[in-house]
Parts: sequence; C-alpha cells; structure tokens
Amino acid sequence: MTVTTISPKNADKKLEPESQPKLEVIAEIHPEYDQGKVIPLEEFLVKPADRMEWVDGNLVEKTGMTFKHGLAQSKLSTYWRNYKDSSGQRGEVLTEVLCRTSKQGRRPDVAYITPELLPESGNFTAFSQSFPLIAEVASPEDSAEELFAKAQEYLESGCLEVWLLFPEARLIFVNAGQRWLLFNADEVVNTQTVLAGFSVAVSELLA
Repeated sequence: MTVTTISPKNADKKLEPESQPKLEVIAEIHPEYDQGKVIPLEEFLVKPADRMEWVDGNLVEKTGMTFKHGLAQSKLSTYWRNYKDSSGQRGEVLTEVLCRTSKQGRRPDVAYITPELLPESGNFTAFSQSFPLIAEVASPEDSAEELFAKAQEYLESGCLEVWLLFPEARLIFVNAGQRWLLFNADEVVNTQTVLAGFSVAVSELLA
C-alpha cells in the first residue's frame, strides 16, 4: 500500500493564492497532535489517527488504493473469514487494524488473529505485536523492496506467515519465516502455518 507522509509543506510562491494546493496536516486530522511534532509511538498507539501508520516518528497516511487493490483486499478477507468459520478454527479476520511491530505502528491490509491471542475484553485499539497471519496488497505505486522489507518487519515481530499480493502482475508471495514461495496466476496458493488448510486459486483471488 502506498503511504504518503502527512506533514506541513511550504507553498509554491509562484502559484496564485487561489491555485495554492490544500494541505492536510496532522493537526487537522488529529487535533491533539501539533504540526511538525514528532509523536512518540506509545502516544500514537493509545490515540491512533484514522488510516494512519506510525513510521520513524512520523504519521503516514495509507493511500493509493485502486479498484484491483480494494477488490483483492475484500476477497481475501472474506475468504479467510469464511474459512476460519467453516473449519472451526475461530479467531478473527481484520482489515487495516493497528498493530505494533518491533519498529513501527502498522495497519496491515488483511490480518488473522488466532482465538488464543484475542484479548479477553474482545476489544483493543492496537495489537501489541504483529498479527499471526498478515497480507499486504501492492498498489501500482508501491515499491516491491519496501513491501518485502515491511513483511520482514512483521516476521520479526511475532507474525508467523506473510502474504504479499500483486494484483497487476497476478502474483502472490508467501513467507512462513524461512523462505519466499511464489504462486503464479495458474496456481493455487495455500497457507503454510496459520489458518491451516486454506487454499484458493490465484486467478480467482486476483481476477
């Protein structure tokens, strides 16, 4: 998912006042955060701003969602949710819910949390580690290198399995902590360690 840093910028002096771009700043999105202020991770996790991630002390907004991206995210969350119910594995499937990694505050596109890790209260603002099973869906503007780095960050923070979906190329990469497995459009992708037994045709998921 493409991310855009939300921070104040100097307006272009050559532009006429009426053509000046409208700037979104942290203070407008979340009033308690001052412009230009470096937000401590702990503070952000207690009162997270909507659709924001915390990256190196800055708030970044998740943007760049295309039709194919949204469709893949919706399909995968539905497939995982239906399967965990039908297989009796329980737990919950979430979309863009905040979790804390060893470095940042992230909102995975799709995530599955096992019943053993669900808080007794049944509610939380930010999960204290990476979710056991996570999927990120690439947008056309995403850097593959950054996505794989984010996946590694998840795996180092409690995640047991990561899926990277590339709708445009119709490819899916899966890593369960040892090596990357590649699934092409004519293949069936399946879970390796979490939500055991789930499988779906790549062509169906990334149609």
